[in-house]
Formats: sequence, C-alpha cells, structure tokens
Amino acid sequence: MQATVAPATEETFESLAQKVDEALSVVNTIDGHVKTKALDLKHAIEAFHKFALTKIVQKLKADPRGKELLFDLVDDPSVYAMLQLHGIVKPDLSTRINRVMDAVRPYMQSHGGDVEFVRVEGATAFVRMHGACNGCSQSAVTLRDGVEEAIKHNIPEIQAVEVLPNEPSPNLIQIESLTSAKNTSWVKGPAVAEIPAGKKMRFDTEDTSILIINVDNRLNAYRNACPHQGMPLDGGMLDAESCELTCPWHGFKFDAVTGECFSAPQAQLESFPLRIEDGHIWVRPN
Repeated sequence: MQATVAPATEETFESLAQKVDEALSVVNTIDGHVKTKALDLKHAIEAFHKFALTKIVQKLKADPRGKELLFDLVDDPSVYAMLQLHGIVKPDLSTRINRVMDAVRPYMQSHGGDVEFVRVEGATAFVRMHGACNGCSQSAVTLRDGVEEAIKHNIPEIQAVEVLPNEPSPNLIQIESLTSAKNTSWVKGPAVAEIPAGKKMRFDTEDTSILIINVDNRLNAYRNACPHQGMPLDGGMLDAESCELTCPWHGFKFDAVTGECFSAPQAQLESFPLRIEDGHIWVRPN
C-alpha cells in the first residue's frame, strides 16, 4: 500500500523572516572564529543575492512593461522587504528623515532639546526645534547644525534643511504662571500677534513699565529699566540673530532670552512671569 504524503504547509513571509532572525540570534551567541565565518557566509550570500536582484530590477526598469510589473511587485510586502534589505529600493523620504530624527533625538534630549520633522518639499526638509534647540545661543546653533548635517549625510537627496518657527510661547513657564488670569496680580498685555519674532514692545501698568521681547518666538517680560541707572530700555536696539538687547543710554548689552548682562555680569534684567491665554499676553509684575 502506497503511503500518502501530506502536502507541505506553505510558510508565510512573517514566519520565514522570524526563522532568519532566530538563526542570526543563535549565530550572535557564538564566540570567536566560528561566529566570524558564519557572518562572513551571511554577508557573502546577501552580496550574491543583491547582485542578481539588482540585475533583475535594472532589466525591468529598462522596459515600460517591466517597470509597470516592478511597481506591482514592490507593492508586495515580502518583495519590498527583500529589495529594501539589499538597498535596491529605499523608503520614501519622509520615512527616512524620521529615522534620522529618531537616531539623533536621544542626543538632542540629553541637551534639553528636541526636533520634529514637519514635511519635505523637493530637496528641502522642514523641521521644528524645541527646548534648548530653539534659540540663538551657541549651543542651540550647534544642535541645529548637527541635525542638518545628520540629514544631509544620511539622505543625499536632501540639499537643504529649513527650521520653521514655533508658535510664540513663554520662554520659562513658572508654577505660579498657571493660576487664573483673574488673579488681581496679573495684568493683561498686548495680543501675541502684535509682537512678531525679533520685535519688542513696551506696555505700562499703573505702577510698572514692562518690556516684552520676542526672540525666536520665545516671549520674555522684563522691567523696562536698565539695571545700570534705571533708564528705560524700550528705545534700545534688539539684535534677533545674536539675541542681544542694547541699552540706548550707555550701551550696556543684555541677553534678550536670559536677561544676563554681557557688559557687567553683576547686572541682570528683572524678569516677570509671563503666560499666554486666548491669544493675549498676561504678565505678573513683581
């Protein structure tokens, strides 16, 4: 009596990929010469496959009928994964840029910053910086340059990286700033839209003259008085690129973001808590 052979169960793409991962995991547990030889074999097989697959793709792309067939094949996850594994096809630009962002993000976060990919247009990638990366200090510029270098190095198609401005926000959010604007110690200032990035505005309360400065869409509120001789600062020059505010009376220079005085380290602008509500700036003078 002839034995009946059961048909082999067709394996799925996922199960085959899992077997490869399991085999590679075993190889990685081996020490010494045997592991080296096993990995050499793996690389040699992959190089062989890549060579042959590249020839196939080139032939298909050279013929209009073949190109159409190739596009249909790439839609299959298993075919796409195999071609991507060998670098024959690449993910779309957005996916690749996000992968670069994921790679640099831990470094950015360790320095108090972060980066967000927004979109890509042609050969230009648009990103937004957050935290310590969003500013004009030397460290912020260094972090932004690092992001641009990482994108261009890993994705040659990208020729330019543009940093988009963030929505205006308080430079420092203080715990007491979260209380209601109905608190009588808070005063309503100008609308956020009235102070674009790189500009400043003075507004006065019954007792206090306040200077609001917008640098890189980070808002700061200071007492409108130079700590040198108490003269008003609103007539001074604001250099948004260097983040410097210069007193119009005696030329004292201040960091417009921190209030630190470059001319006399012992002098410091007096800052006020600031918050934004319903498109308006609220300040609490001390």
